[in-house]
Amino acid sequence: MEWQVWIAYFVASWAIALSPGSGAVLSMSHGLAYGVRGASATILGLQAGLAVILLVAGAGVGALLVASATAFTVVKVVGAAYLMWLGWRQWRAPVAVAPEESGPTDAAPSAGLPSVRQRLGIGFFTNVTNPKGIVFMVAVLPQFIDPARPLWLQLLVLLVTTIGVDLIVMHGYAFLASRAQRWLATARARQAQNRVFGGLLMAMGASLFLVKRGAG
Repeated sequence: MEWQVWIAYFVASWAIALSPGSGAVLSMSHGLAYGVRGASATILGLQAGLAVILLVAGAGVGALLVASATAFTVVKVVGAAYLMWLGWRQWRAPVAVAPEESGPTDAAPSAGLPSVRQRLGIGFFTNVTNPKGIVFMVAVLPQFIDPARPLWLQLLVLLVTTIGVDLIVMHGYAFLASRAQRWLATARARQAQNRVFGGLLMAMGASLFLVKRGAG
């Protein structure tokens, strides 16, 4: 891969990562609820899902999903339903907080913290079932791949770049959200937080039904 091509993709990766999406909402939600350390497993799950999407799209299978109405619809419905389920679960999450509790911190996460496996799974399935990600990668990756060079080496460079940038950005979102913990220590504030992020996740899930094949 030419140096200038990589620089262009590096810049594009920042724009992609910084754009609001379900991954950003999930990172902020878990950063606010569990602190940056607690959100790290979720963010690693997001990266695993992103890696699958990039490799699938880069290998050409993503193009087949976009071309096949049935395959694309299945991915779209599963992704939409999963995000809406996550949002509904967060909307209804219990928020009992003792008056003296000052909120979770990175050193002492919430007692309701899901297991590492659960957080990895939530992050993974949030990204891997997102048809917007598949469509976007199918549209973007070919512009940075030289057919005259080894495909898998180029995909490896693009993968490392994408995940490296996204890890920084998602942890940034989680960190910024975690700073608001001191103002959200009451049960009422936690309930409002759950409903804001739960509502956003459900809205994003519903918006996936509008994604069309061949969209850029």
